[in-house]
Amino acid sequence: MSHLIAPHGGTLVSRLVTGDAREALVAEAASLPRIELSAKQACDLEMIAIGAFSPLQGFVGQADFQSICRDMKLADGTLWPIPITLAVDADVKATLQVGERAALHHADGTLMAVIDVEEIFAHDKTLEIPSVFRTEDEAHPGVKQVMDEGDWLVGGTIHVVELVPQQEPGEQFTEHRLPPAATRAAFAERGWKTVAAFQTRNPIHRAHEYLTKCAQEICDGLLIHPLVGETKPGDIPADVRMDCYQVLIENYYVAERTLLAVMPAAMRYAGPREAVLHAIIRQNYGCTHFIVGRDHAGVGDYYGTYDAQLIFDEFTAADLAITPLKFEHAAYSHRAQGMVSAKTFPKIQGDQVFLSGTKVRELLQEGQRPPAEFTRPEVADVLIAWATSQVPAGA
Repeated sequence: MSHLIAPHGGTLVSRLVTGDAREALVAEAASLPRIELSAKQACDLEMIAIGAFSPLQGFVGQADFQSICRDMKLADGTLWPIPITLAVDADVKATLQVGERAALHHADGTLMAVIDVEEIFAHDKTLEIPSVFRTEDEAHPGVKQVMDEGDWLVGGTIHVVELVPQQEPGEQFTEHRLPPAATRAAFAERGWKTVAAFQTRNPIHRAHEYLTKCAQEICDGLLIHPLVGETKPGDIPADVRMDCYQVLIENYYVAERTLLAVMPAAMRYAGPREAVLHAIIRQNYGCTHFIVGRDHAGVGDYYGTYDAQLIFDEFTAADLAITPLKFEHAAYSHRAQGMVSAKTFPKIQGDQVFLSGTKVRELLQEGQRPPAEFTRPEVADVLIAWATSQVPAGA
């Protein structure tokens, strides 16, 4: 496996505790102060535990928090764009003591981990929000999420006993929930030296398919890596999206050149900074290239169309080993009889098929198939079945 790209920071972290040590930790947790994790924090915990957030060993302390917000670096100089924090309110803070430990529980009651309480410090939202999101507008879902969080941050190393809560219904995707060590083993087994990762939180339509196949032409393999952690209301459910990915891969991709796995991260909708985080994560999973498309990790009109690509120009290979693959917006051209972008085909009035997400949802809810130039028919079938099941009887 020596030919695979090194993890970010050089070492693949694992914070999972097993065997006798796990049993001892579970017993100890029963008498510890309790912190209930938000959905975002539970996602972050899993990402730290499996090494997807390497080199982080836990939730960040104050020096790292300030350095990340101001300079996009950990205090030791390692590139890191978004602080991974454990926010608590004043009531919880009052139960904690620096130098002691606390038990981290999922909202359903499952004990997930124990944290070494190394620091407790004020949550400087006035620093974090404009730095990370480039806006302070509470209509931005990421901004609102931070605003609603506790006013104190707990920094410290975590010791994880459970990755996925017992009560999580149908969202576990056990077969596809591959940690970085497993994707790296799969790449090595297949002999892939170069791997392109495709991040998505939507079904793959024809333009996305085009980007991934361009990447397949220059890399040994493709990791289709949808995000199935915390997203925002209105996003298509993860199980429906997984059905779309599987039917598409079965019919339109070369199986031995394509791997489907899920990424259990929470979306922050932080645009450029989140694109960098997504690249770092994919390097940890063993990928050498990362597809960055139009308005990556964006929401609304908060970021310029290609800001998430331009940010990568600020870094050197010493900062970030993974290579961004920057793609223009692509669409189907009737005249070219195929997928094109502004780089590959002249713009002709009325030639290209472009549908907004809203328009596609309207078609689906009416049981109408989006045009084949936009969505593969097999994917449309899955989406129509889901969309029509969402329409109330008699509507």
